[in-house]
Amino acid sequence: MAHNHMHTHQRLGITIALNVIITLAQVIGGLISGSLALISDALHNLSDGVAVVLAYVADRLGHRERTAKSTFGFKRAEILAAFINALILIAISFYLMVEAIKRYVDPHVIDFRWMFWMGMLGLVANGFSVFLLHADQHRNLNIRAAYLHLMGDALTSLAVIAGSVCIWLWDWYWIDPTVTLMISLYLLFHTYKLLKESTEILMQFAPDHLVPAEIAARLTRQQAVERVYHIHIWRLTDKTIHFEGHVVIQHDLKLSETEAINQELTHILKDEFGIEHITLQFECNGAQHHQGPVSH
Repeated sequence: MAHNHMHTHQRLGITIALNVIITLAQVIGGLISGSLALISDALHNLSDGVAVVLAYVADRLGHRERTAKSTFGFKRAEILAAFINALILIAISFYLMVEAIKRYVDPHVIDFRWMFWMGMLGLVANGFSVFLLHADQHRNLNIRAAYLHLMGDALTSLAVIAGSVCIWLWDWYWIDPTVTLMISLYLLFHTYKLLKESTEILMQFAPDHLVPAEIAARLTRQQAVERVYHIHIWRLTDKTIHFEGHVVIQHDLKLSETEAINQELTHILKDEFGIEHITLQFECNGAQHHQGPVSH
């Protein structure tokens, strides 16, 4: 496992270096050629470079040992990084949209050669970065986000190349802000899901596929369980789900006698609902409270 982590860090490091090179080259090329699409692609690459840096830092923090103060460790660093990255991408998207609209009003003459070759550089470098991170994309939300952004970078570089060809063949200078708008809308579309999921995890919302009332109904089908209430379901990371709840049993049992019930309910929650960390508090019939199976 440590060996895999080392390779992941190496691949992230190479990807960071490639993004820095692409960004600098495309900013210079965009300023020389006058292409807003090329500059927007550079800013897109910059944002994704930041995403990969955050992924690298968060991945290292996520494997640090727990302490007396940080009892969950630093695993939430991955989600916080994904949230920050989403906000950065949204801000960049709106900035590029405003600049593209200005270009429609005041079009600029563009050197398509710089636009073409810098687009090619972005396509090749981002394609290689996508190849590097392909094996790690399912490890966590943050690395998956960086992977998807890099794939988006490769596609937007392809759009820049297509735009440069249109300018070369037909002098369609309006294609430059059009490509910029396409890149901006693409960013917004793919960032929304990332922002939504990271926000829900930070707010400790229950995952969409887990309904507290349905889980309570399933658990109460077990012998000796009268009802389950005061349920809390949340995600520590995008893959780790926590569950806690109060279990009302039909008869007053000894603590040792509730262990079998606890194991039975734990197996149900793990096997049928994919919940990893489970805390159950047992109560006898006379001690129950009148609350429904809601998730707070």
